[in-house]
Amino acid sequence: MSRAIQNPTHATIELAELGRFFTIAARFLNAGQAAPQMFSSAVDAAWHRLLEDPEAHAAFTTRHAGRTLGHSPVKGEGFISWVTAYEEAYGPLPEIWFTSTDGTVDTDALARYRKTGEVWAEWDCSPVPGDDDVVPGNTAA
Repeated sequence: MSRAIQNPTHATIELAELGRFFTIAARFLNAGQAAPQMFSSAVDAAWHRLLEDPEAHAAFTTRHAGRTLGHSPVKGEGFISWVTAYEEAYGPLPEIWFTSTDGTVDTDALARYRKTGEVWAEWDCSPVPGDDDVVPGNTAA
């Protein structure tokens, strides 16, 4: 068994980016907007490893999103609308967002992003609010 599966929260670039993604996801969800699309297979693989440990997953999403987030299999393709919010918070998307689980970089998609600032991609899932969400500032008295 790999170390990543034994310790799904072992620091990696994929987990760092997943944390950033969850922060952006919380902003969208808290504003009543649609959840962002997970288009990176490398970052998504880290998410799936984390999902194998529900307690670690809940702690990770709470730390990064201020709430628990679940995983929803939602397939689609098109414009990735959350990239601008990511760039405002963290700067340009790093290469890992264009990397497959086997480490292959989609150099064409990365080049298009670097040239246009836009990402057009396919996705298989998105975050959803968790069952026990408490959104900061929206708690009952």
